Amino acid sequence: MPIWMPPIIAFLLGSIPFGLLIAKSQGVNIREHGSGNIGATNVLRVVGKKYGITCFVLDFFKGLIPTFIAINFIRFDQPADIVAKNFMLLPSLQDHASILSQINAQGLHILTGLCAVMGHNYSPWVSFKGGKGVATSAGVITALAPFGLLILGFIWFVSFKLTRYVSVASILASVSLPFVVIYGSWRHGKLANDTWNKPLLAFAIFIALMSVWKHRSNIVKLMNGTENRFTPKSKKS
Repeated sequence: MPIWMPPIIAFLLGSIPFGLLIAKSQGVNIREHGSGNIGATNVLRVVGKKYGITCFVLDFFKGLIPTFIAINFIRFDQPADIVAKNFMLLPSLQDHASILSQINAQGLHILTGLCAVMGHNYSPWVSFKGGKGVATSAGVITALAPFGLLILGFIWFVSFKLTRYVSVASILASVSLPFVVIYGSWRHGKLANDTWNKPLLAFAIFIALMSVWKHRSNIVKLMNGTENRFTPKSKKS
């Protein structure tokens, strides 16, 4: 598969505003209700539980599917001398060509996942506005590091149960991602032999910062004591 194809597929798939479409199917313009966000949480609050869950699942697969495709179809198995030639490496770097090849493949996997998240957060179909990327990021992490998602899911669940704020749970889970990546690399001995996934850590840091940025209005409300606790609203028939 051409290496440019998965990132493009990821952005286009990620840009589909499922929350907007689901709410619209029920006669609701989700951007005019609740927080105005097209993500699963606002859909759940405004339209109903089953619609919010459907939105979350669809947004989740927007991250999972393209990243899974990239992992399975973008590989760099060329001999080291060919890799060195393709990347025009200096002679002093040619001994590290196989390592650079692995990093390059990992980087393309991460880029694909990142494009899915950015497509969701800044969808061209809704004036480059979108959700906060939590569900889509979860899909990407599932493809890249499924065990890490279990840890993040636990952090999210405990935070939500203790605070009843979806925003707090989402922020805490997101900012925990870089630490989970480092812990996983250490636990599997990859830090010691320097084979850990460096692009994944860069992605984790970016996602953590992006999550805080996208939740900035929630943070202001939390500081002012005006953030609403989670109270799902069932859609009236």
